[in-house]
Amino acid sequence: MDSTSTRRRATRAKLYEAAVTLIAEQGFSATTVDEIAERAGVAKGTVYYNFKSKTELFEELLRYGVGLLTASLQNAADETAARGGSKVEALDAMIRAGLVFIDRYPAFTQLYVAELWRTNRAWQDTLLVVRQQAVAVVETVLSEAVEGGELSAEIDVPLTAAALVGMVLVAALDWQSFQPERSLDEVHAALSRLLHGRVGGR
Repeated sequence: MDSTSTRRRATRAKLYEAAVTLIAEQGFSATTVDEIAERAGVAKGTVYYNFKSKTELFEELLRYGVGLLTASLQNAADETAARGGSKVEALDAMIRAGLVFIDRYPAFTQLYVAELWRTNRAWQDTLLVVRQQAVAVVETVLSEAVEGGELSAEIDVPLTAAALVGMVLVAALDWQSFQPERSLDEVHAALSRLLHGRVGGR
């Protein structure tokens, strides 16, 4: 990769970080391109050089952020497979990877979850596409667990995959907002028990 494209990637990352922080703080409509440029430490023209509009910047921000989440979930599954772990162990590792991601990018996660429930946004189609990419990684591992006999064939794979992703997102936001004294290990252990079906009475 040449120095120009490396610089451009670095600039875009700064713009994403500035935009996500500002929009999480004050909303999309109230955030201006001037504020994004100032927070990123670049000229206003730099924003328009990289993105045609604030809407395009936000759309690319969603792609970028959910892309990072998807990659972290996939890496967790791949690393578990590489060491010979089971598919259920891979799902457990993915839950942890999701929590680590959310702990690292809390403002993006809050923004992403909020946008999932809004309608009539210019980026709604993009949001649905990137959401499906993240859920698809979990769907694949669930399907393999069913095929390998680790999980019941009665499982509704698409719905279960969405539920797992949703569980991690909402539990992590609850943790950060209302139970910040808890460690990541504690939160992971609680969700892991749900995954392994250890919350019912005997």
